[in-house]
Amino acid sequence: MLAAMAVCTALVPLGLTDVVTYALSVLAIVISGIVLIQGYRDTAALHAKLDEVIIALRETRNDVVGLEHEAPDKIAKAVEKLEAEATKLRVPSRKRGDVSR
Repeated sequence: MLAAMAVCTALVPLGLTDVVTYALSVLAIVISGIVLIQGYRDTAALHAKLDEVIIALRETRNDVVGLEHEAPDKIAKAVEKLEAEATKLRVPSRKRGDVSR
């Protein structure tokens, strides 16, 4: 990367600004692709870990495993359903400092 920047900087005084612009544009596209791939790997690893937790807990439902592969409307419906269930199960908040259950 540093070598590419040095070459581009050296070419500008020679009047090759079009070449420099092209090279920097290609470099920006390559860097963007690398960042997107890394983000995908992080997300995929996180989903795998969450799936493992869901499978390990016997009280959980496994119907949400793999939900990230579904269509956006199906995901939205599942999220709405889970939020509605969570609202019904919400425990009243305790007073600060109260540790009894």
